[in-house]
Amino acid sequence: MADVRGAIKQALDLGAISYDAVKHLVLCRIEKRPPRLDLEIYPYLPKARVETTDPASYLSLMSEVPA
Repeated sequence: MADVRGAIKQALDLGAISYDAVKHLVLCRIEKRPPRLDLEIYPYLPKARVETTDPASYLSLMSEVPA
């Protein structure tokens, strides 16, 4: 699990959050080899921007809906 967590964090830092990117990073950690994940050679791929959700945003889901 530590390898998976580390790979996910690394993928987020790189802006590459696809399954294949995370899988590649996990395998590199297990096999103790450097990742070969250079997004500069793929300028057409969208960059991911992931933000942290404010927990207060979920309060609206907890309110009662009038029947």
